[in-house]
Amino acid sequence: LCQKFGEAIAVGIDARDGYVAKRGWLEDTDIDALVLARKMASLGVSRIIYTDIKRDGTLTEPDFKAIGRMVKGVNIPVIAAGGISRLEHLERLKELGVAGAIIGRALYTGDIDLRQALKLQD
Repeated sequence: LCQKFGEAIAVGIDARDGYVAKRGWLEDTDIDALVLARKMASLGVSRIIYTDIKRDGTLTEPDFKAIGRMVKGVNIPVIAAGGISRLEHLERLKELGVAGAIIGRALYTGDIDLRQALKLQD
């Protein structure tokens, strides 16, 4: 699949405390999220969508340490999700080298203005 469609395939990794969760976040595993991301990169996926499910929807802040570990640990782009609630979070994620960010609840609540967030791309 990756040989044929590799550039079009992104793999989502949902993690809690650095370990993969599955079955709709209901079941924790002992699989290290970075180990799985490296395996996916070696198979030819184009990017990783890394979601910290412990922080997703909480409007707290991303786990910058875990995201930085992921960005440094794989040779493909990483898109971060979970806990992003301020423009400052997006700026810090950009400094870490993330390729993109998924913002959910913070857009609905108005904590992040999409126009201002898009300006950070420059």
